[in-house]
Amino acid sequence: MFHRERPEKEYDPLYRKYGLGTTTWSSLAGGLLTGKYNDGIPEGSRFATTPMFKSTVESLQTEEGKEKIRKVKELTKLAADELQTTPGALALAWVAKNPNTSTVILGASTPEQLKENLKAVEVLPRLTEEIMAKIEGILKNKPSPPINHGRPALDVYGRL
Repeated sequence: MFHRERPEKEYDPLYRKYGLGTTTWSSLAGGLLTGKYNDGIPEGSRFATTPMFKSTVESLQTEEGKEKIRKVKELTKLAADELQTTPGALALAWVAKNPNTSTVILGASTPEQLKENLKAVEVLPRLTEEIMAKIEGILKNKPSPPINHGRPALDVYGRL
């Protein structure tokens, strides 16, 4: 949800020309999109115990990081109030809904996390245009369309 430029814009010609789909990983942004970090770094969490995430934890203290947390809090509220689900299930369903997504790799480390992640399958059909518009309103990071410099659009085979 936070890193959209490459999959939605840069890879778009590949989707159209070759009919490719993308395999996503870390769709929960290392757990950030589960909402578990909305009120700080819980003791025992991967952000608290894994040195690899030190820079991520530090980045959450910046204005950009605080803005991400604010967005996750809004997504958490939307998930609970309108979809009766969790922000993690919402995030995974949102990724899966993209027509260019062919696979969503789950990074669950416990059976409970796997069960929670699989709830995205139940959320997916409830992501209406209205809900998707609300998500876009929260994220405010939809990539701009590719610049074609006035050239006509090509068909799926790269022809005029």
